[in-house]
Amino acid sequence: MSEPDQQSEQQSQDLSQVLEDRREKLDRIREAGIEPFPHEFSGREEIGEVRAAHEGLAPGVETESRHRVAGRIVARRGHGKACFLDVRDGSGQIQLHARQDLLGEEAYAMLVDLDLGDIVGAEGTAMATRRGGELSLSIDHWRLLAKSLRPPPDKFHGLEDTETRFRRRELDLIANEESRRAFRTRARTISELRRRLDEHGFVEVETPVLQPLYGGALARPFTTHHNALDRDLYLRIATELYLKKLVVGGIDRVYELGKDFRNEGVSHKHNPEFTMLEWYEAYADYEKTAHDLEMLVAETAERVLGTTKVPRGETEIDFKPPWRRITLRQAILERAGIDIARHPTREALAKAMGTEPDPKEGWGKLVDGLLSKEVEPGLVQPTFIFDYPVELSPFAKRHRSEEGMVERWEAFVGGVEIANSFTELNDPDEQRRRFEEQAAEVARGDEEAQPYDEAFVEALEQGMPPTGGVGLGIDRLVMMFTGAKTLREVLLFPAMRT
Repeated sequence: MSEPDQQSEQQSQDLSQVLEDRREKLDRIREAGIEPFPHEFSGREEIGEVRAAHEGLAPGVETESRHRVAGRIVARRGHGKACFLDVRDGSGQIQLHARQDLLGEEAYAMLVDLDLGDIVGAEGTAMATRRGGELSLSIDHWRLLAKSLRPPPDKFHGLEDTETRFRRRELDLIANEESRRAFRTRARTISELRRRLDEHGFVEVETPVLQPLYGGALARPFTTHHNALDRDLYLRIATELYLKKLVVGGIDRVYELGKDFRNEGVSHKHNPEFTMLEWYEAYADYEKTAHDLEMLVAETAERVLGTTKVPRGETEIDFKPPWRRITLRQAILERAGIDIARHPTREALAKAMGTEPDPKEGWGKLVDGLLSKEVEPGLVQPTFIFDYPVELSPFAKRHRSEEGMVERWEAFVGGVEIANSFTELNDPDEQRRRFEEQAAEVARGDEEAQPYDEAFVEALEQGMPPTGGVGLGIDRLVMMFTGAKTLREVLLFPAMRT
């Protein structure tokens, strides 16, 4: 047997012994007439609040202030007739000072016999230790709230194996403060985005996740079957078309924050299930939405992080407006040395690129490939890329001055696209023609092309005012705010390969 195999076998045997020992403790607790999984522990205070109430308490000072806390045991020190236990809840960590003379011999013995990972409730008075002034509770009562039957991750090194961290997020959160901080940042980011949109008169709505026809983006959908209706349905790839129907209906400022699903690969910036914020504003265009996005992101960063500057690798990203603005044509010319306007056909552009054109790829797809490979990785500071080929944007209004282009921008940060926006196409006849063009792409073999949606065209025939819309990727934005290298760091339960 090889050395790694021997180590694995030894670890398995060690774990089996630990599990057996913990089960035996559970049996002893029950035999003593104690319920190891009680129903409640009412009246507790969050540890963070207790710490805040006694901030600055001088070393050696004992108070008469009583507190009732609960949490997981993460460390234990001492022996004999006194010991210290570190207990943590979702708000912070505090030290419990346990003494046999205060608890009684039996209760003290049972407390010191508990395992790391067990969850306890305790009551006592606040004090600061003579050495170091560590805030503690001198407890005179405690109760087991949940017996942990498995050992926690390594208390000294945390949970470092990335596969285990993502597959067993509960272990990651128990072990790693950095992960807990990242998901608190995610929650605050979402809260702040909602707050700002609400304050600006936007109405939050919920549209169907299961749709009879997918649309609003160029992507492959997930397909499912509804048994009672005996019909196929699709998990939405975007909320766009439903939200624009609401603009037609008179909700001039509307947004939705929720899950979208795209049947695509998994990478550092892709997950098949992801969180998007889409908003639409009547009487606005893509110039206004660009201003609104950079202000929204900068203000959110300031409120969540306390700064618009975020470290990323060896660089520092600054979200402070104004962000750089450049056209797609200029960006590709700068990075790849190819002027796409001088190569207006797929054959000519492919020749300039030195490649054979894929039969499934039109001119627009080749342009998009140049953007993804040559331009996007170098866009570290927040940047808007303006004006895209009409083939790539079936729902965007034609450009006011650039032939063959539409009024669309994408925003990039850290080499990743975080947002997409159009001056929305509101001409129903033009939208019908765009659907027909997309149908030709489907016939060419493009599985991501937009299917024809007559119901949406009919909605536009009711009349939609000039409108600007934005889709902001929440997962990618949080990835930038936290400095994470991959989406899996900021998704609680990312999709994983088996």
